[in-house]
Amino acid sequence: MDPKTVAIFKPYPFEVGQRIYIASGPRYGDWEVIGVSERKVRLRCPVSRRELEWDRFCYLVEESADSPWPHP
Repeated sequence: MDPKTVAIFKPYPFEVGQRIYIASGPRYGDWEVIGVSERKVRLRCPVSRRELEWDRFCYLVEESADSPWPHP
């Protein structure tokens, strides 16, 4: 990786009713968003109907070769 490339993350704007698929990691699989607060997102599995609440998480949004790092 180019030492000047910076990975930029920001909170994902979840919406109640949204259907999501998480491709890997401990949250892997299909989920429906059933609740959102400033700090938490509540998800329900469409198969088992199991409900879980997690801290809101981020996704890689873009990579920028010219971003300042660390940010001011």
